[in-house]
Formats: sequence, structure tokens, C-alpha cells
Amino acid sequence: MGAKTDRAYLERAHRPPAPLLLELEQLGRADGIPIVSRETGRLLSTLVHAMQANRILEIGTAYGYSTLWMALALPPAGRIWTIDPDRERTEIANGFFKRAGKDQAIDIINQPALDVLKTFPQRNLDIVFIDAVKLEYKDYLELAVPLLKRSGLVVVDNLLWSGRVAEKPEKKDSAETKALREFNHVFLNHPQLDATIVPLGDGTGIGARLDD
Repeated sequence: MGAKTDRAYLERAHRPPAPLLLELEQLGRADGIPIVSRETGRLLSTLVHAMQANRILEIGTAYGYSTLWMALALPPAGRIWTIDPDRERTEIANGFFKRAGKDQAIDIINQPALDVLKTFPQRNLDIVFIDAVKLEYKDYLELAVPLLKRSGLVVVDNLLWSGRVAEKPEKKDSAETKALREFNHVFLNHPQLDATIVPLGDGTGIGARLDD
């Protein structure tokens, strides 16, 4: 009861999202497309503003909901590279980017993320946001951390997986649940990150890259 009351209060207390974000949020839910929680979107916006993040890599675009939260917070010279092999979804995303006047600041890469990350030419990224194939999270992390600048952030969605990750492990657990449990251990103990997981949205991981 308390947690629900807190969430309701916080939702009332915050300013409403931009109209385009509300429209995209409703479309994603109507079409059954996974999108980050509104709370996670707000966090991403705050991080981009706080860091004046100019160089952002997103792994997993879908309809571009999280992308748009970050794009609306970009400084004038900022750029986002967002990876998703699903062209139908990213076409919808790009339509919203254009309407927001942000399409020139966003590069959509329609290839499998692991293929892209292995040869991704950009370095010194401010933020890497991960929200794609859960079974590949560990591989994304391994390839993404070297792309970050010192003090850059890796932000990861779905680390509580609707609470299933926190439950006692059982044989019937899905492959995604097992993979996320393993990922969380790797993430929180990564030698190049100061990492934490906060119970925001569906569990949000935030890791700052340390000096080598």
C-alpha cells in the first residue's frame, strides 16, 4: 500500500511528460511494444541534462520512447546512436524523432547489436543505455564498457524483471530470469564500474566507469 501511494504521489508531483512522449507511451502500450517506465525515462532525461551528455549509445530502440526522453534533453551538439534490427519499429520511432525535430541528432542502426558493438567506431561515450535482448546483456556490457569515457555511465533496464530475479531460483525459471540474475552479479562486481541497482521502474542499473 505504501509503495503504491508513494508512486501515485510522485506521479502527481512531477510535471507531465511532453505531449509527444505521452502519445508514444500510449502507442507502445496499445501495440504491446516493451518500453521503459515513465520513471526510467525521467531518470534518463535527468542524467543527460546533468552530464550535458553529447555522445549516447542506446542498445534497443523499439518505438524510440527512451530515445526520445534522452533526445529532448540533449545539448545542441549532442548525438545518439541507437541500435535495433527491427526496421518496422524503428520507422515508427523515426517518425516521432522527426516530429520532435530531433531526427538529425539520432542515428538509427538496423543491425544486431552484438555485430555493431564489435566494430563500433565511436569512443569516449557519455552514456550507454542497454534495453534489448536479455540473454545478451552480459555480452553488451563487455563490449560497451570500453566505449565509455572515464566517469561515463552505463544504464541498464529490466534488472528486477517484474520481481522474478529477486525470487528464490527454481528450475522452472525462464532463460531470461536466469540470465538477468547472472548479469546482475557481473554488473555489480565489474572491476571497471562503480555500479548499483535501484528499484526504479523494472529495476534500473547505473554504473560509472572507473579509471583503468
